[in-house]
Amino acid sequence: MANTLQAKKRVRRNARKADVNKSRRSRIRTFVKKVELALEAGNAEEAREALRQAQPELMRGVTKGVLHKKTASRKVSRLAKRVKAISA
Repeated sequence: MANTLQAKKRVRRNARKADVNKSRRSRIRTFVKKVELALEAGNAEEAREALRQAQPELMRGVTKGVLHKKTASRKVSRLAKRVKAISA
């Protein structure tokens, strides 16, 4: 357990940060899920709109340190490829 004041403060700060990151990650997953549900339903227009909203959320996760840059790029790329396939 933390003994020094600095270590105790760090524990409190890490807990707050973990809560914020958890909500950010959950929000990103929600946006990605909307794209996937639209794809499963076969609704190309809805999928395209959902992707347009999900992309900035993924990149915001990168700037906030929740996701790695390449992870977000990979997810966007794969979703875009699936949306394009259903549109064609």
